[in-house]
Amino acid sequence: MNAAATMAPASRLARESRFADPDAAFRLLAQAHRDLDERASAALNARLVLILANQIGDEQVLREAVALAREAS
Repeated sequence: MNAAATMAPASRLARESRFADPDAAFRLLAQAHRDLDERASAALNARLVLILANQIGDEQVLREAVALAREAS
């Protein structure tokens, strides 16, 4: 049996908060942008998106996240 056959099925995107303290998580993200100009803030967001996308490591979940984010805009 190959490795792909033994892997668990892809997870679905979690749509509910998974943070014990969602407000603290939001504050952390907001504080990361403190004292940054618009360009530096956008660059931070881009790096953070790439880091977290790599952490997800699942293209289908990433597709769902992108679609969800686009719905909100």
